[in-house]
This record gives sequence, C-alpha cells and structure tokens, in this order.
Amino acid sequence: MRLILAATALSLTFAGVAFAQQPVPPGEQPVEPYVQSNANAGATPMRDKAVLEAFHGKEGIARITSDLVDRNIADPRIKDIFATADVVRLKRTLSEQFCYILAGPASDGGCDYTGKDMSATHQYQGITPRDFNILVENLQKAMDKEGVPFAAQNKLLAKLAPMSRQVIERR
Repeated sequence: MRLILAATALSLTFAGVAFAQQPVPPGEQPVEPYVQSNANAGATPMRDKAVLEAFHGKEGIARITSDLVDRNIADPRIKDIFATADVVRLKRTLSEQFCYILAGPASDGGCDYTGKDMSATHQYQGITPRDFNILVENLQKAMDKEGVPFAAQNKLLAKLAPMSRQVIERR
C-alpha cells in the first residue's frame, strides 16, 4: 500500500512539473496549464535562411502575423471565430509558430513555440474548409503586404497546409 501511495505521489509530482502554470505575459489572459513543446507547432522547421530573410526575419514575421490576426478579426466571413480570442496571445504564439517553422528553435537563431498543439488550440471552434481557406487568403495578403516573394510564401504554406487536418472540425 505504501508503495502505491509513493508511486501516486511521485506521478503527481511529475505531472505538476510537466503541467506547471507558465507565467502570463503582459496583456494576455491566463490559460489552463499545458505542456509546452516545439512539437506543438505542428510542423518541422525548414531552417532555410534564405526563406527567413524573404520574410524579413523575426520582425517581418511579427508584422505578418499581427496583420493576419487583424485581417481575420475584421473579415466578416470569419470574424466570429476570433470574437473571444486573446488577441495579444494569438499574435505572439502565431508569430512564434511561424518563426519556429521558418527558422527552427531559439537555440539555432529561430524561436521556440510556446502555444498549444493545433488540435487543442482549435478545439470547439467549428472551423470549416471554407474558413481555413479564408484564413490562408488573409495570410497571403499579409505576406504580400510585407513583400514576401511568392516562392517563399509557398514554402510556408506547404508547411502549414497539413495542419488543416487538426484545425478543420466541420466538413
């Protein structure tokens, strides 16, 4: 019996460490604890410095993701999906995700992704293929505004496209 209690206490300790509440960045709302991992980004990094340069580095990625979120919030076709979103957190984690996919982890000069995995992030949003396509359209407009060449845009879109399986909930 003592062994069972010790094992239970030990597993709870590990669970407490794995799911420890992360500090809430300024301007963001608290979220339920979850395991942070670059694997949550949904794609392996491409680590092509030329593509990262085409996006104008981390600053360009931040401008693109901010513009994308603003476009989605204003787009009457999909704005309801974003009605309750923590916009500050969404912009930050989306920027981290794109930076990780384009450049790899922070230890390699890129970014670490601190957001949830794609299934957990989009759970219960009821996203349809049409919604996903509108989001991609808005992303293309944001990348065009930043002056990202079409070939570089396609490289990022090729990394993001398979995520539709985790994002789309309704067919």
